[in-house]
Amino acid sequence: MIDNDNDTGVPPASSLTFSVEGTGVVADEPAVMLIMNEPVLFPHGLTSLTIVRPEEVFALSRAIEGDRLVAIFNCLPDENELATVPFKESFYRPFKFYGVPVCSNGVMARVVKELRMPDNTLRIVVRGLRRITAVTPRFDADGIPTVSYRNVLEPSGAVMTKATMAYQKNIIMTFQEISSLQPGFPEELTSAVNAGKVPSRTCDIIADAMNFSYPEKLALQTFPDIINRMEYLSVLLNRELETLQLGMKIHAEVQEAMGESQREFYLREQLRTIKQELGEISSNADVVNLTEKLESVSLPANVEETVHKELERLELIPQNAPEYHISYNYINWLLNIPWQILSEDQLDCAVAAKVLDEDHYGLEDVKDRILEFLAVMQLRAGDIGCRAPILCLVGPPGVGKTSIGQSIARAMNRKFIRVSLGGVRDEAEIRGHRRTYVGAMPGRIVQNLKRVNTANPVFMLDEVDKLAHDFRGDPASALLEVLDPEQNNAFNDNFVELPIDLSKVFFIATANVLEDIPGPLQDRMEVIKLPGYTAVEKREIAKRYLVKRQLKENGLNAKMVKFRVSAIDEIIDGYTREAGVRTLDRTIARLCRRIARKLLSGELDSQQPLAVDKALVNQLLGARQFLPEKAEQTPPVGCATGMAWTSVGGVILPVETVAVPGGKGEVKLTGSLGKVMQESATAAFTVIRSRGEKFGLKPEFFTTSDFHIHVPDGATPKDGPSAGITIALALTSLLSGKPLIKHLAMTGEITLQGRITAIGGVREKLMGAITAGIDKILLPEENRKDFLELPEYIKSKVRAAFVSTLSEAEKYAFGQQSFPAPEVKK
Repeated sequence: MIDNDNDTGVPPASSLTFSVEGTGVVADEPAVMLIMNEPVLFPHGLTSLTIVRPEEVFALSRAIEGDRLVAIFNCLPDENELATVPFKESFYRPFKFYGVPVCSNGVMARVVKELRMPDNTLRIVVRGLRRITAVTPRFDADGIPTVSYRNVLEPSGAVMTKATMAYQKNIIMTFQEISSLQPGFPEELTSAVNAGKVPSRTCDIIADAMNFSYPEKLALQTFPDIINRMEYLSVLLNRELETLQLGMKIHAEVQEAMGESQREFYLREQLRTIKQELGEISSNADVVNLTEKLESVSLPANVEETVHKELERLELIPQNAPEYHISYNYINWLLNIPWQILSEDQLDCAVAAKVLDEDHYGLEDVKDRILEFLAVMQLRAGDIGCRAPILCLVGPPGVGKTSIGQSIARAMNRKFIRVSLGGVRDEAEIRGHRRTYVGAMPGRIVQNLKRVNTANPVFMLDEVDKLAHDFRGDPASALLEVLDPEQNNAFNDNFVELPIDLSKVFFIATANVLEDIPGPLQDRMEVIKLPGYTAVEKREIAKRYLVKRQLKENGLNAKMVKFRVSAIDEIIDGYTREAGVRTLDRTIARLCRRIARKLLSGELDSQQPLAVDKALVNQLLGARQFLPEKAEQTPPVGCATGMAWTSVGGVILPVETVAVPGGKGEVKLTGSLGKVMQESATAAFTVIRSRGEKFGLKPEFFTTSDFHIHVPDGATPKDGPSAGITIALALTSLLSGKPLIKHLAMTGEITLQGRITAIGGVREKLMGAITAGIDKILLPEENRKDFLELPEYIKSKVRAAFVSTLSEAEKYAFGQQSFPAPEVKK
């Protein structure tokens, strides 16, 4: 609705005088009208607008399709803002549009650029053309707001009175002063103002550039008379000039006051020095406390010298200065770092071995390395110059990497500290922050040395394979100095800025995946791999540690509940599938909780010791979660059994092959095979195809048949370079029509020359094969050394043959050559 009621309650105009210079004729065609608050558009000015309301988007779309002209009018400010500017009702003659008072003087503009957004809004760039006055605003037949308007005539540059020339000169001079006091005005803007010849153009450029308020800019746009406009602009520019001059005066006074303050500080420091020379000065409480603390600790000579210098500097700094607190915090850290505090080591290897065996079953490599270090220290009579080893324990989760560090500390009688590095991205977490930063602190190495208050703890760096890096630095690179035995005797922390001896610290790093640790970092550590536990080892760990701990934690004891070996084996085989023992521990805990509940409810007899066997485990825990994998008794033609290593241990990997006549020689691979395994299958097929004459096959057989190689359990991704021999023997069985011998599994990679190369995870793969009922194993000759290092209870259960070529493997696989008897140690 349009309401032309002029009763808007506008406050009276200011004391400035106004006169209407003249108006043009009414335009022939009405223009599309746009009502807005801010910004205020001036003739020849550019501005961007975002149109949100659908009716306005529709109206502007009509204007863009036509002559791209739009009449822009601004809403009137509220009464309080309107009282600050010299409006006259005859100049704006407000009309109401959409229920809002709108100034009748506006600007005709042209849309020079438009952009339609995905949310149906419209972004446009408009250029002001000329001032106009609304005559008749209305809606047309399509509901588009339009307005009949009259152009406001502006005086040309040739028609200039003495008054306009004087005003223009004054405005330009004032603007030049403002631009000189306030840098940031573009040179093009200053040049355009200086070269201005048309008064209205000059006024519009300055009004658009200055940071005036909305009512003030609207007044400069609304005044149709150039004299009124220049007079008001002159008033606004003088106000801005006075404000800038006052601001510069205040800035100069502040600088002068700061100079006086610095002079006073200098004189006070001189006076303090004179009093100190005369012995008339007394230290403050902080300096006294730090001095007493310095006398009670033992520090290296260079650290003690630094502390004395910092104390002298602290005494001269005013306590309200920021530097005072920075210096105090620095001295306090230097005094709290355990520079020369060493815990007494337990050097008896027999006692240490007993402690390690009490806490952990197995892990012989780790225990041997610790005992070797203690033996060297014992021979050197506890020489403090003996460097501690830097170990890296690599293995899957749950195998005891973290807990072994605590056992090492207990065996050596040292303090233990653990730091998790998973997700650490900032290099300052290792090296510390510079002292100049607010809230600066040393890195985690120094912080934890202070926490344990000893210079030779067992320091565990957990999850070094999960370090990250970004723009804040690379923490893995910062660890190079920490874990380098040749450099860590003078570790540099950015906060401490003094060399710190870390050579006495027993560093133990842990990781799940060795390949994720950067190469330079691996090179500085002694890597010890912790493979997953076998079922035998899990049984012993459960009997010695887990069952006892869970009985105690769940309010039970050995007199009330007795676990049989069959119960532990059932939990291991049917309810857990992992490399470590965390899930085993949780499952035993769940079983103990259910036993406790049954005993209290009377469902189980609490008068007699409860024997936990396989049947009771199935009753309390429900059906088995995992069924054991079993190899086929008689493998079909074209099938072979491989061995794989997963994160939960070893498993068998059956391979099936089929030849389809009437094909085109294509090879199809299925079973979610990874890129490496696909390449192994391709290489194995090429080797078998090159030996086609051995099977009595004509060359065209391979071009007229399709071959399908499948690894069952297709939903499980499979990858790795150890399935070549399995696929090759499966294809050999397919083409020869002969099945492989019973209870046979194999692993190894194959080359195009038919050689069998080494693989990894021998221990885990053999354990998976033994569990599946396999007793004959084919291994690469290069893995003989790995087999010889296996425990006797593993080697005694399998008959292993070591092969170097596919021809050798075929003799064993088809029964042409017998497998050697298991190695039984007498």
